[in-house]
Amino acid sequence: MNIALVAHDKKKDEMMQLVIAYEAVFEKHTLFGTGTTGKRIMEETNLQVFRFMSGPLGGDQQIGAKIAENEMDLVIFLRDPLTAQPHEQDVMALMRLCDVHRIPLVTNLGGAEIVVKALQLNLMEWRKKK
Repeated sequence: MNIALVAHDKKKDEMMQLVIAYEAVFEKHTLFGTGTTGKRIMEETNLQVFRFMSGPLGGDQQIGAKIAENEMDLVIFLRDPLTAQPHEQDVMALMRLCDVHRIPLVTNLGGAEIVVKALQLNLMEWRKKK
């Protein structure tokens, strides 16, 4: 599966906890990430991440393009709902594309862990390519 990993600044540590805890699961998939999130994952794990631009510089839109082209299967976007984001419209557009194209989107650590456990048990292979 192609998995996008994105985290707002105050959620990057949570993303690192997730990918470190489930590195063996993530290594079986193709990973994509926005700027700093992707860089940190590669620095702190043995995982390879195709990096897009930083979210505010267009990375969210690049992930959205992959969704629209049927080239993304899952988005884990650990959002910080308590901090205003300068690119909130891009975030909302990405979330809308996930809904339109039926791409699973999780936005918090609890949901992410449930989805990763489903990946671990091969329960996420439901998505058929167009």
